[in-house]
Amino acid sequence: MVFQAFAGRLSASMPDLKLIALDAEDLNVISAHLQDALLRVGEMTYLPSEKRFVVIANRFDWGKLAEAKSKPHAPSEKFERRRTGIRFERVLGAKLQGIDLKDKRAALALLAITFEPTGGSETPEGNVTLTFSGAAAIRLHVECVEVELKDLGAAWATKHSPEHPEDAG
Repeated sequence: MVFQAFAGRLSASMPDLKLIALDAEDLNVISAHLQDALLRVGEMTYLPSEKRFVVIANRFDWGKLAEAKSKPHAPSEKFERRRTGIRFERVLGAKLQGIDLKDKRAALALLAITFEPTGGSETPEGNVTLTFSGAAAIRLHVECVEVELKDLGAAWATKHSPEHPEDAG
């Protein structure tokens, strides 16, 4: 996928990733790094009084995959995941689709994060949508795009990389 290639170019040899998005283009970069991140329903929360939505996820390190592909004789444990915090600010509301908040252990696989303006050209207001596999989604109504991604610790090895049907062949 395009995001995988894009993320690979950006994160190669970056130990701890720290990114801030202030517009849709910036958000696309964060989305690329979070493609195929895994999280549990219990690891996300909306704090209306603080206008904040927070997620803790295990992101797949696409840069490590790009590195491994460039070295064909690399060891089999060439993939990594990293614990990552994602903070959305200026959130006015949150709506869920296909997610049961009571099932705190339910796993979600993030596919993409997108922004769609709703305020016309006069305001930066809009909706940030987190799209997950299985037709699940979270839509955050925001005053403007203000998102931070920050790795929270060391990476760990995984033998599996995410696969997508269009990747085959």
